[in-house]
Parts: sequence; C-alpha cells; structure tokens
Amino acid sequence: MSVQQALLLMPTSNGNGGFRDSAFVKNKELPIHRWVPWIAGFSAQFVDDCLSKYLPQNGGHRHWVLDPFAGVGTTLVQAYTGGLNVVGFEINPYAALASKVKLGAGAINSAALRAQIAGFRKFMRHRCDSRNGRPHSQPPPGFSGRTELFSPAIERQVLFALDYITEIQLPVIRDLFRLALGSVMVSFSNYSYEPSLTRRCAVDKEPICEADVGARLSQKLNLMVEDVEWLQAKLQSLRREPTGKVYVDSIFNAIETLHRKSFVDLVVTSPPYLNNYHYPRNTRPQLHWLGFASGRGYQGARETSSFGKFWQTVRDMDPIALAFEMPELNEILKEIAGRNLDKASYGGPGWANYVATYFNDTHRFCNVLFNLLKPNAAAIIVLGNSIIQGVEVKTDYFFGKIGERCGLTFENTILLREKRTGTSIIQSSVRVDKAAVKTVLYESAIVLRRKESRP
Repeated sequence: MSVQQALLLMPTSNGNGGFRDSAFVKNKELPIHRWVPWIAGFSAQFVDDCLSKYLPQNGGHRHWVLDPFAGVGTTLVQAYTGGLNVVGFEINPYAALASKVKLGAGAINSAALRAQIAGFRKFMRHRCDSRNGRPHSQPPPGFSGRTELFSPAIERQVLFALDYITEIQLPVIRDLFRLALGSVMVSFSNYSYEPSLTRRCAVDKEPICEADVGARLSQKLNLMVEDVEWLQAKLQSLRREPTGKVYVDSIFNAIETLHRKSFVDLVVTSPPYLNNYHYPRNTRPQLHWLGFASGRGYQGARETSSFGKFWQTVRDMDPIALAFEMPELNEILKEIAGRNLDKASYGGPGWANYVATYFNDTHRFCNVLFNLLKPNAAAIIVLGNSIIQGVEVKTDYFFGKIGERCGLTFENTILLREKRTGTSIIQSSVRVDKAAVKTVLYESAIVLRRKESRP
C-alpha cells in the first residue's frame, strides 16, 4: 500500500485499528508511569498494543526496543517491565532524568528510601518551624518571568528541600528525590499546566501564597516508594532482568554513541509535532531549579539541537531549502512562504524555514532509523497534522514519503484520534492567513519497516 492510498483510506472517525487510547492521561493511574505529569507522549496501553502487534515472536528476552524521543519513559518502562531490553534518547535533561530514575528504580533499597523520606519529613518540620533558619541553597540565577514562580514563604521551603536533597549520599535516591520535587513544584507555584505552562493569573486562578512543601513532596515520595516495591516484584517475576539505558543526547548521534547498527527489533516513539510546541518552555521551572540550566532562556534544554528546532530559532535565517528532492513538499513550502509577507519573519517566510527544518530533520532521522533497525523490523511513529499559516501540512504523509526515500517501507497509517477542528488556529493573526475551511487536526501512527537493503 502506498502512502497516498493509506491516507485516502484513513477513516474520518476514530477507527484506530485495534489500538487503545494513545493519550498520556491514562498513565496517571499506573505504577511508575504516574510519577511525572507530561503533556506529550502516549499511554502505556498503546505501547502494549504496539509490542503485541509488531514485535517479532521469536527472540524473547533478546529483543531490543528503542524510543528515539523517550520523554518521561512510557515506551521504555512498559517494554522493560515486560522483560525487553530498551534504549532511549532524550535531549531534555529533566525528561531524561525521569526516564533514567524509572528504569533504575529496581535497584533502590526500599528500606533505605523509606528511612530517607522519614528523615526528610523530620528535617522539613524542624527547619521550616525555625523562624531564624535560612536555607543554604539559592534560587537559580537568571530565572525570571512575568510572575514570580514561588511566593517568598514557599520559596524558602523549596530551598530547604534542596538543602536536604543535596546532602543525600546515594545518587539513585538523590535523583528520585529530585524527580519528585520536579513533578510537584508547579502544583504549589504561581503557574499552572493548562495544559501548557502558564501563569495562574492568566487563567483566572488565585496565586498560591502558602503551602506545605514538605508534606506535598513526602506524599509524592511515599507513592514512589510503593511503586519501587511494585517494580522490584515485577522484575523478580521475570526470567532475567533486562537491560535499560537512557542517553541524554539527540537521536542524531545514536550511531556514534551506541557503536552498533541493525540491532533494534521495534521502535515506538512520538517525535515533536510540527506545531512549534516549545517543550523546554514547559519544563523551564524544573530545568532551572534542578540545576540543568542557568541564566535566561533554555540553553540547558539544547533547543537548537532538538528535532525540528523551533520557529523562534530559524525564522530570521536566510531561506532554508529542503536537503532532498520532493516537489510536492516544495510546493507547500512556497505556499507558506508567500503568506503574510507584511509580517516579515513572523509571516510566511519564517514559518517556511521552520517547516523545511522540520522535514530536513525528518530525513536525517529516517536515515538513522534505517541503520538501527534490524532487517524487517518496524517503527511505530505517532504524529499529528498541523496548520501553518493557514496551510494544512499532513506530517504523517510526508514522514512516510521521506522514510521511503531512506530505504524504509511504508506499511500503514492508523488514525488514533481526531483532536479538534482547527478554527482557532486557522484564524490566528500570527500563524495563518484568513481561512474559510475548518481543518480537522488528527493524530495518527505510521508504520515504517526496514527493507533488507537500501534501494
């Protein structure tokens, strides 16, 4: 089946090919997965369906599952707890911390962790009750916003919590505490996930002036220690403990980092969408307060090295051309580049640079996939279409076409869900031209499979 045929046959309702709901929200109920809220990614059930449908039946514990955009580790954890070897790449250091801590939780001594949590509660009660006590930790330099992240009273408690965490001797427990703090800090801040990070006042929510940081963090830690013990029991039930590894790096460096090729049995992943969603901005509090970034901006998240970059990083460059031949994609780029010329780089030309960069990175990524996958192994890639300057870009279609250019076989497109009609995006004064037609924004999974050799 060609890419064109698959898209023509795509159902207009949620005919999801037997896959369960892909939305990450389902993970809030599951051990390990529930540790960190995450706006992107997909459900553990969706990963299970991919494993059962596309992982080869022979090989057992020798199988390797790769997530090139690991996020907070849904694919990795679900495959790992099923006895499969996993490897992930994640460029955002906070998300990578989550994946690493989850995979390493089986090695934590739960008794030592419980003792550390009890010590933390005692420490916080003593220090926070002391009127003259001053924390040694300091707020991250250069971190600022239109609204202060924490009230003065809450910030003092957060700094005391960092004092305690810094002194934890065992790195695996120290990192779990860091992750726990990162997962709850927005809940007692003057910001909120709506679902993107925004100021509470911007969505008519009252500021948070008082909160018991020690109690909130202890509650999260108690949940995590329960899940640690669950994970250890799960791993003990396996014939052998699998291998799990997460690299805080770009998938583009995978060949040099891994020093091996043609070993991956299945890829289940979701790259950044072509919607200019700024992932580092959503994790800016964690990146700064956990020590991954300093100063203004998002350098700690390496935004200029991420897949697809961001419109803000490429809009003022000279026109960016496709690195490969694809006339139909070039036509779309020309159409976008011709929109809203009066807005200069904020209009069509800047957005055309963004789209060209995204698909150039897609081409690089598909070449990496070809080299990492075993012959006949599959990659399940979750994507969504986008509206750029009023022009619909079927990202899944072009992803499949580019994969074919890199020696991969396009096998199928599966509609997972229709998210919403795109009226508000289409009428945006910055991103689009006036458009009379409503466009359905959908989420789909494409299936690519490696050929025996390049054409």
